[in-house]
Amino acid sequence: MTFTAVGCCPRTGRLGISVATREMAVGGRVPFVKPNVGAVATQAFTDPRLGALAIRMLDLGHTAEQVLHDIAQSDPHIAWRQIGIVDRQGQAAARTGERNSAWAGHRVGEGYVVMGNALVGEGVVDAMAAAMEQSADADIESRLMRALDAGTKAGGQPDGQRSAGLLVYENEGYAIMDLRVDDHADPMGELWRLFNRLHPLLPYYLERPNNPDIGRVGDWARKHGIEH
Repeated sequence: MTFTAVGCCPRTGRLGISVATREMAVGGRVPFVKPNVGAVATQAFTDPRLGALAIRMLDLGHTAEQVLHDIAQSDPHIAWRQIGIVDRQGQAAARTGERNSAWAGHRVGEGYVVMGNALVGEGVVDAMAAAMEQSADADIESRLMRALDAGTKAGGQPDGQRSAGLLVYENEGYAIMDLRVDDHADPMGELWRLFNRLHPLLPYYLERPNNPDIGRVGDWARKHGIEH
């Protein structure tokens, strides 16, 4: 049904999630991120309320493991859920319920979780984990994209994907990247197209709130040799 990467950058504090699935509009249901708090993905036979609840618990100071434990104890349908959490310290935790559609599973690494359900096999999450490990020096948004791409190339879901998304926050109350492909024959390819257009412009959009004299984005892009 879905495969996802959740991660935190130890250098910048950025938190983010990349996700792809067979269903439409996955970006509106799976990822939950709050800057300086954590990132939570809830999927499979998901209850999006769990994502919001997990963020509130992280905000109160609970660790990723504590949040996952408490949610598992309180949700009567936890066997149907798959949840991944990374807090602002980079502590990560994940749970795959026994009623998830096969193949289902997760990998937890330093500052990240990769997970999926209804996949062609465990090679999907293994490829995603390898992509996260091999790109440790890159920014978190690039790492999350590479992980999702690796999962797609490893086979993803047996019946393919229709939607994908990338959500990344830094230290402000707004997302620095919120890209969604809601219904597309090649959602990974379309997400890459959007990412490759926006990513070079991030320095502009991060500077503009405090420097309105920066000018229009098109002029800035031309000055820096960026196609816009």
